[in-house]
Amino acid sequence: MNRNSVFALVLAAAATTAFADDITIDTTPFVSTRTRAEVQAQLQQRGPNVWSTQYNPLAHFSAQRSRADVVAEYLASRREVAALTAEDSGSAFLVRNRDARAQAVRLAGQPTQAQ
Repeated sequence: MNRNSVFALVLAAAATTAFADDITIDTTPFVSTRTRAEVQAQLQQRGPNVWSTQYNPLAHFSAQRSRADVVAEYLASRREVAALTAEDSGSAFLVRNRDARAQAVRLAGQPTQAQ
């Protein structure tokens, strides 16, 4: 019985609401070291705020390539990735495209085995 009474008392103490203290008002006056114009200039110098709801990253965007070029490049890379991750780990793809890959690599300088 004594143990139950202590347990009930602890439970009742834990169940009571906690009262927060009042807010702390800081009476220290704020003295700015910069003018409003300096702060605004610094904000403009940093660039746009990408977290702003008014930020539009596509407002000044201009494409350098056509849509057809991008689609063709995407389809070619998609086929290559599918071939390289296939069951044979891309062995058949690499053998089939050996000449195309060798011509695509161009290095400057003298060859190590000149003929």
